[in-house]
Amino acid sequence: MVGHLRKIRAFGILIHKLVEDLTEKEFPGVKEIHAVDAAGVHPLLVAIGQERYMPFRDKKPEEILTIANRILGSGQTSLAKYLIIAAYGDDPNLHTKNLDHFFTHFLERVDWRRDLHFHTKTTIDTLDYSGDDWNGGSKVVMACRGDKIRNLSEMKPDISPNDLIKQSVVVRKGILGLSIGKFSSYSNAEKEFDQLSNYLSIISLDGFPLIVIGDDPEFLAKDLNNFLWATFTRSNPSHDIYGVHSFVAHKHWGCKGSLIIDARKKPHHAPELVPDPNMVKTVTESLKKLNLY
Repeated sequence: MVGHLRKIRAFGILIHKLVEDLTEKEFPGVKEIHAVDAAGVHPLLVAIGQERYMPFRDKKPEEILTIANRILGSGQTSLAKYLIIAAYGDDPNLHTKNLDHFFTHFLERVDWRRDLHFHTKTTIDTLDYSGDDWNGGSKVVMACRGDKIRNLSEMKPDISPNDLIKQSVVVRKGILGLSIGKFSSYSNAEKEFDQLSNYLSIISLDGFPLIVIGDDPEFLAKDLNNFLWATFTRSNPSHDIYGVHSFVAHKHWGCKGSLIIDARKKPHHAPELVPDPNMVKTVTESLKKLNLY
C-alpha cells in the first residue's frame, strides 16, 4: 500500500513539473504557484507574484491582488478555496515548495486588518465537502508584502484548560491549536467564537497570528501535512474564519488580533476513510508478489 501511494504522489509531482514552465505565460507576474497536495490540491494554492505598482510608496499588497484575481478566474486554478500569495523580492529564499518557510514568511508579514479578501456565495470544487451546498461555498485571498511586522513564537501562551478551551498546543511557529469541543451548528459556533474571541483578547498572543480550532490539536501539531490537511479541507472561509477584535469597515472584514480558523469536522463533511486492517494486509501481500511494494 505504501509503495502504491508513493507512485500516486510521484504522478502528482510529475504534473507539477510538466506545467511549471507554463506558469508565467498563463499568469503574467506570477513567479511560482503551487497546488498543495497535502491540503487536498484544490483547497490551497500558494503563490509568489511580482509587485511593480507604485514602488516608491509604502509596501502593501497591490499588484499581487490583481494577480490573485487572475488566478481565481482561470481554469483549474479557479477551484482554489484558499489562495495565499506573497510578493517576489521580499525574501530571496522564499519558494512555494518550501511550505514551512513559506508559512513563516507569510505569518511574519500578513496584516489581518487589510490582507484578507473574501469571495462569498461562489462556486467551489465538486470534491470539496466544506461548503454549505453542492458546489457552493466561498474563497479567500490572503496576501502579504513588505518587511516583517512581528516575531513568531514557539512558546505556548498561558492558557489553562477551562470551561471554554479544553486543550491548547503549539502547532508550528506562530500557529496555535485549540480544542473547544465538537461542532454542533453554525448558530452555536457564532456564540462559541464570540466567547472565545473575548477570552483571547485579554491574552498576549502577539507571536501567534494564526489560531486553528480542531477536534484533535495534537493531530494538527504532529507534522506539517496534518496541519495543512485538517485546516484547509475542513473549513469554508466565509463560515469558518473568525478573529480577535474583528470588524467590518466599508464591506471589508478584518481583525486586529489573531485570525481564527474553525477546522472542526462538520456534520455535512464526508466521512473519513478508515482502512480495514485485513484488507491492508491482503493488498500489501499482493503488491509484494508483484514487486510493487
